[in-house]
Amino acid sequence: MKYLKYLLLLAVIGAAVGFYQYNKPHQNMEKADADVTMTATELFQAFEKDELSANETYLDKVVEVKGEVQQVSNNDEGGISLTLNSGNDMFGVICQLDELTEHQKTTFEPGEEVTVKGICTGMLMDVVLVRCVVKG
Repeated sequence: MKYLKYLLLLAVIGAAVGFYQYNKPHQNMEKADADVTMTATELFQAFEKDELSANETYLDKVVEVKGEVQQVSNNDEGGISLTLNSGNDMFGVICQLDELTEHQKTTFEPGEEVTVKGICTGMLMDVVLVRCVVKG
């Protein structure tokens, strides 16, 4: 009986924490200050040179990158991803536009210069930024 009381208390605390995390407001990416500003090529080269060090520097940080649109793709839910030229023929910097933001611009052309701000999630083959907004 004594353990049941503690187990019930633990369950209530767990439910409260879960409820808070689920309803926690998202960071407004348009108003978020960039932790780092650089070109897409510089960001990609930092990961290519030393991924461990780059993860320490950029992972989960708001990164603002400037670069040339290499490719534009849409997913089934209507999400837009821009791949910025990284100086590497095979891989680039993928910027997934934030689905919680109403974007002023949603059409992009290859070769167009853009400045994008988003949260860096690291490198798989490409460097990935999520929750991105296009500046200016």
